[in-house]
Amino acid sequence: MRGINPKEYYDVVIIGGGISGLTSSAMFARAGMSCAVIEMDSRPGGYLAGFRRKDFRFDSAIHWLNNCGPDGLVTKIFKIIGTDYPKAKPQKKIRRFISDNFNYLVSNNPDELRDEWIREFPHDEKGIIKFFKDAKSIAKSFDTHTELSRTIDSMNLFETAIHGLRMLKFALPFIPHAIYDGDKITKGLNKYFTDPKLHSVFCSEPDLLSCLIPISWAYSNDFQTPPTGGSQAFPEWLMYVTEQMRGEVFLKSKVSNIILENNSVKGVNFFHRDVQYNIKCKYVVAACDAETLYTKMLPSTAIPAQLKEKLNSAKLYASALTIALGIDCPAENLGLGEEIIFLADPKVSRYDLDHGNPHLSGIHILASSVRDKSLALPEHGTVTLFIPAWMDEQNTWGCDIDEKGNYVRGEKYKELKQQFADIVIDRVQDKLIPKFRDHILYCDIATPITHLRYTGNKNGTMMAQKPGKDNMKAKVASYKTPVNNLLLSGHWADLGGGIPVAMKSSVNTTLIILKKESHKAFRLLADYMDGKKQVEDLNNSNILTPYKNNWVQDLTPAQKKVALRKAAAKRT
Repeated sequence: MRGINPKEYYDVVIIGGGISGLTSSAMFARAGMSCAVIEMDSRPGGYLAGFRRKDFRFDSAIHWLNNCGPDGLVTKIFKIIGTDYPKAKPQKKIRRFISDNFNYLVSNNPDELRDEWIREFPHDEKGIIKFFKDAKSIAKSFDTHTELSRTIDSMNLFETAIHGLRMLKFALPFIPHAIYDGDKITKGLNKYFTDPKLHSVFCSEPDLLSCLIPISWAYSNDFQTPPTGGSQAFPEWLMYVTEQMRGEVFLKSKVSNIILENNSVKGVNFFHRDVQYNIKCKYVVAACDAETLYTKMLPSTAIPAQLKEKLNSAKLYASALTIALGIDCPAENLGLGEEIIFLADPKVSRYDLDHGNPHLSGIHILASSVRDKSLALPEHGTVTLFIPAWMDEQNTWGCDIDEKGNYVRGEKYKELKQQFADIVIDRVQDKLIPKFRDHILYCDIATPITHLRYTGNKNGTMMAQKPGKDNMKAKVASYKTPVNNLLLSGHWADLGGGIPVAMKSSVNTTLIILKKESHKAFRLLADYMDGKKQVEDLNNSNILTPYKNNWVQDLTPAQKKVALRKAAAKRT
């Protein structure tokens, strides 16, 4: 077994090798700071790590992307690092809503859906026009958001004042709709639609903005599919850049505790293959579960009890039951396209559609191999089914809990997750794809237990704390912590989910540290994020360490087999 050889000291240690931690490491390396990433899994990427089974490659979490287009926030941040980043592809067909009595497609031309609804519901024409008009107004606001991503923790007083005014202008189109959440969503939809069928399209949405915003993104052409090779291409590239720039990534490594002196970071202890290592550092960026950080990696007195209690009671995004299927034909043969399908019964309550009952929950269906032919052999395909899921289902999915608090997965766990998967697959077969089971070659089932094991996120949550007035009031998300030089990153540092939020946090923690350690690099990157400088200014500045932009992406398992087939055919 190959060991590791960490240095005695790093400027920055990053806990967690997900998209946020790896982006930070690549930016610190470009800024000339020594950094090490400590990741507990055997693969980089966290929820983006994906996995291979036989000749199939699956994404573990990505179902759609936004802010990854040419002018998006994610692309803007990637360009700080290099120009050879994996390129996401525009998505034309975005989301299809299916029930027993409707089948509606949202595309990158939302006016097509608007006109279809006007033809079908002429009595609601004025409201339908207003609904799409309001969505387009929100879209215009989103178009300015890329230059509003910097945290006020990295700003001076003048910048903070200007930022506040710009944020207010950004927020104005959202404000009239923000009050319609929970039980009020019906009242909000009534502003636009009287027909119950139109209401039922949004049967699972928790608030009115959740109905409007996806249409807004569609107007902005801001839906993308992952790059060739799947979402794992992002962490693979970031890890390559980090190591090319002399940063280090230690996989299969787990931090046991952060070393403090006078409430300031001095280093970390971590284990790799049961061997303990001690390294000194000036800063720690924790791109990991915040509650684990506060309760297990720090002395009990380092974090106020009130803050830990607020974090413990914060409202989190759900986890998921994810069923990854390899099938014996191209997914197109089963009638599937590039869009994600939401299959639901509108007669079921909003609560039940979103709370993990396999008989009732809305089902998302995604055929990634339609979008990306590298994920499966030409004669095969991939389909992923997922529903929301919660850790406490069936007494923690039939798992026992050992003396260390670990979930012990036995036969009961295996039987239960297979039972849930069978129910979901049968529903898809009954409502959408006849004889679906006949085409399944391989089935992998992930539960909240699975997501907890691979990411360490509390309850296997997909994206940490949810936006909302309770979490905002409790201030459960923050970049800074009560410990000097210890910063939070990833989804735990900022409310909201998805790659853009994780990336936003990575650039902000980097800026907070650079503001103290390298003013020239800080000013350059801050001006770039604010839209005052272009990427050419970064590369021509002589402030950032040059990167050769020489990453070559590995072939997927399917691509490798196709290449072998072609080589064998030439020989014969």
